[in-house]
Amino acid sequence: MRAALTGLALVALLATGCESDEEKAAERELGKAADRSTCLADAQAAATPYPGGVPTGWPWPVATVVFDAEDRGADGTILTATTSTAFTDVLAFLNGTVSDAGYAVTSGETEEHDAEANWSGNGFHGRWAIRESGTCPGETVIQVLSVKD
Repeated sequence: MRAALTGLALVALLATGCESDEEKAAERELGKAADRSTCLADAQAAATPYPGGVPTGWPWPVATVVFDAEDRGADGTILTATTSTAFTDVLAFLNGTVSDAGYAVTSGETEEHDAEANWSGNGFHGRWAIRESGTCPGETVIQVLSVKD
C-alpha cells in the first residue's frame, strides 16, 4: 500500500514539472543555504528553537539531524538537514506524514535524484527540496524554506 502511495506521489509531482519564476527563485535560495555536503556522522544539531518563521510541528524522518537554521528575515527561514533515510522514503514521508500533519504540497517536481515542492499549511508556506547526497552514500539532504503567512 505504501509503495502504491509513493508511486502516486511521484506521478503527481512529475505531472507538475513546470516551475514558475517564483519557484525557481526559491530553489536558488535553497541552493545558497548551508553546505549540502555534511554527512550524518558529522552533523551537529542546530540550536533550537529555530529562528522565527518555522512551524514547531514540522515532522522529520527518523535518523534526521537538522544542522543549519538560516534566518532570511522576510524571505523566511531555511532549515537544512541530513538523514540516513533513503531518498524515495524521504519523498514518501514528505508527501505522506508531512502532508498528513497539515502541510500540503501545492506544486512540485521529482527527478531521479532530487525533488522540490511548494507547500502550505498551519499558518505557513514555503518550499522543500530533497537530494541524494553526492558526498555521503545512502544519505539524503533535506531543505525546508518556511515563511509565516
